[in-house]
Amino acid sequence: MTKGTLFLIPVPLAENAALKSFTPFLGDTINAISTYIVENEKTARKFLKEAGLKKPQSDLVIHDYGKHKREHSLVPFFKELMTGTDVGLMSEAGCPGIADPGSDIVREAHKRGIKVVPLVGPSSILLALMGSGFNGQSFTFHGYLPIDKTERAKRIKELEQLSQKNRQTQLFIETPFRNNHLFEDILKNSTAQTLLCVACNLTGEDEYLKTMSVGQWRQERIDLHKKPTIFLLYKEN
Repeated sequence: MTKGTLFLIPVPLAENAALKSFTPFLGDTINAISTYIVENEKTARKFLKEAGLKKPQSDLVIHDYGKHKREHSLVPFFKELMTGTDVGLMSEAGCPGIADPGSDIVREAHKRGIKVVPLVGPSSILLALMGSGFNGQSFTFHGYLPIDKTERAKRIKELEQLSQKNRQTQLFIETPFRNNHLFEDILKNSTAQTLLCVACNLTGEDEYLKTMSVGQWRQERIDLHKKPTIFLLYKEN
């Protein structure tokens, strides 16, 4: 039996960013499929509507891959794919599989011999790297740094040294309500010459993206509380 195709469908990063986020091909794709695996059903339905879904939402089959469902078997998510039906995978925001639990679904699809098609769309990590002015040839995304202040300070210094040694951009994030604490810790534990880029609420109406030395940032006051933010460190020799 022919298997279906798993389409990886990006979701806007911010409110009112639909026009910046959706390609015509994405619109065609969502109107050709009716089954989805999503991280959050409410936001998924909202973004499908914004992307130009023409069919009634009552016709959709939506599998919830939220955090309470991830400990269970993946088999139910593949029922349609294994019987020839195309399925869309959607993250909560941004690109499926990038700093996102949907990578488990993609890995399982490969194991089952299912074709995977990633669609073009916004990734906050890549947009931040593009806008930073830092090395785009060599970079590492570390996800979340330790919550413990001592461990986090140690990690920031390690990343700074790693950047200088390898001429490599270091990217990381924090839970939005702890952004200001992380920002202050970066300023305390990095040398004044180290470059820091702060990329906040990318593609949003209040988008903020700025690169300066840590020494310059120490003279600046910004509020990142509850705003999705990417931090990028780069230390030149």
